[in-house]
Amino acid sequence: MEMKFDSSILVKLLFLQCLSVICAAQDFDFFYFVQQWPGSYCDTKQSCCYPTTGKPPADFGIHGLWPNYKDGSYPSNCDSSNSYDQSKISDLISRMQKDWATLACPSNSGSNFWSHEWDKHGTCSESVLDQHSYFKTALNLKSKIDLLQILQSAGINPDDGFYSLSSIQKAIRNAIGYTPGIQCNVDESGNNQLYQIYICVDNSGSNLIQCPVLPNGKCASTVEFPSF
Repeated sequence: MEMKFDSSILVKLLFLQCLSVICAAQDFDFFYFVQQWPGSYCDTKQSCCYPTTGKPPADFGIHGLWPNYKDGSYPSNCDSSNSYDQSKISDLISRMQKDWATLACPSNSGSNFWSHEWDKHGTCSESVLDQHSYFKTALNLKSKIDLLQILQSAGINPDDGFYSLSSIQKAIRNAIGYTPGIQCNVDESGNNQLYQIYICVDNSGSNLIQCPVLPNGKCASTVEFPSF
């Protein structure tokens, strides 16, 4: 006896499967735009290595643009079929070497860092940003938010001095209109130091927003702002 197969059922199943994959991979609520202070990255027991292009500027550098959920969790590694391809961002490399420099050891060009950020975080934003747009959006946010200038204008300088965490948050909030997340790390002497600053961006990557949830920054009430 010949069995008849309803092709419409297969179509529906494939559609639902595709839909579930898209939902799992692409749905997110906002971005964390994260910048790090190189002086704090390097001033730890493990130290750092300057990239093969030379010592980066004494300025905050991009760590990443990370899709996030309002409950504090986040998607990651959403599309293994769309891995990092530097040829797609060749026009951005000079900007990235300046504003998104690697400090990992051994010394390298930065491509490992950028590849990691795209594969882990960028692929989860494919519904709104392709690979070129992802990196360009982060670079443009960096140009828009000059954290070092904001802090220095408030008398907070990378001079190995100690500043209250509240004054750092206040200076940034007054400048951009939203409270940032502050993350600290620890130097070899055990001092808390200003390490990373989290600013929230809507899920189009276009507009700054108030963070739905702030990271646990593990900061003391007073933190060091080391020189670089």
